[in-house]
Amino acid sequence: MQSPDEPEEMSIEARNPSASIGDTTMRFVIAFLAVAGVAVSSLALQVHYSNETEPCSINAKWDCGIVNHSPFAEIAHIPVAALGIAGYLAMGVLGLFRRRRVLAVLAIGALGFSFYLTYIEKYILEVYCIYCVTSLGIIVLINILGLWWAVAEWRARAAR
Repeated sequence: MQSPDEPEEMSIEARNPSASIGDTTMRFVIAFLAVAGVAVSSLALQVHYSNETEPCSINAKWDCGIVNHSPFAEIAHIPVAALGIAGYLAMGVLGLFRRRRVLAVLAIGALGFSFYLTYIEKYILEVYCIYCVTSLGIIVLINILGLWWAVAEWRARAAR
């Protein structure tokens, strides 16, 4: 038990009020990006289960239908877009609960998977999906912010 004379260990936010503003802002920016990722992945999932001509079928190089109906659009009979929804939901929750390091690790894995899918689009299918490219952009942003946030926490702890 602490004596009344002993100061309590202060959180990063309590020691530096500007850190709490940045911390709260970062939580909600990452959550917002995750919600955007869920929306984009949901649109891709809709294309996966649709047989109609898609609005994103722009030309021979941009066609979400070709990408989302290819053999690469599923892993163990689970649509890749559904995995994207689950991943973005997990990143949003991790961000809201300030699980910075876990968020950073998940985001790095998701980025690697997105790069793999982009490789398939470019070199195997030779067609891009607007939703997939948008998702790649979102995951790049989450990686930049998530890594910056995790490093900021690490530096603040090291400065104690």
